[in-house]
Amino acid sequence: MGEEQIQKDFFTGRITSGIKPHTIQLSIINFIKQQLPLWRDDPERQNEESEPKLNPQLSKFLNTRTSGNIFPMIFFHHEEPQSDKRHVDISVSPEKEIIIEAQTYNKYEPVLVIECKRLPAPTAKTEKEYVSSQSTAGGIQRFKLGLHGAKYDLAVMIGYIQKFTSDYWLTKVNCWILELVKNPIGDGCVWGDDEILEESDINKSEDIRSYHSYHIRTCKKSTPIELHHLWISMNQGCK
Repeated sequence: MGEEQIQKDFFTGRITSGIKPHTIQLSIINFIKQQLPLWRDDPERQNEESEPKLNPQLSKFLNTRTSGNIFPMIFFHHEEPQSDKRHVDISVSPEKEIIIEAQTYNKYEPVLVIECKRLPAPTAKTEKEYVSSQSTAGGIQRFKLGLHGAKYDLAVMIGYIQKFTSDYWLTKVNCWILELVKNPIGDGCVWGDDEILEESDINKSEDIRSYHSYHIRTCKKSTPIELHHLWISMNQGCK
């Protein structure tokens, strides 16, 4: 059974046998990856730097791209409520109720959640917030603590690269993780040296790069969470 047929059956509410775990989520991630450069280079898009302006821009653009595409039955929502009065930046939900791996999803229960971060962070004080911070505002940190994505085993982080290169930030982010292995900050997170980001791309591009990582969670959910990282260079094609 081909991927397009699986998606068609899935989004019409049928329970399709033979779907591998996370097939739909991974297809959505691939869709987002394809759309990110188109969003960045959209001539109608205002060139913004702040995350609160970039995130709704991206959500709106992705919603326009689902119409008539291979994902006509999903929508992207900005600011999805999570635990402890927190919000994840973007969520992906089906328009109609669907079932996957005995779990029901509907327009109120997303199939995927996405956290977005600027690279570099806006201030020196929040320099490492892609990974962690003392105020638990760090991206990976929130997933480890179950503050974001507690119901999910897979989630996404989008990095808006506004300075330097993907290779530069990969080295930085992995160094920050390895620092936490040796010197935890007392937030309850336990870090391992196997939690660093690894390359997912076969054909590398300076426009957009993808990575994946696996993280131990310090919350009631004992299973680790798999994070897919999509980094878009905002300097390419800037107006």
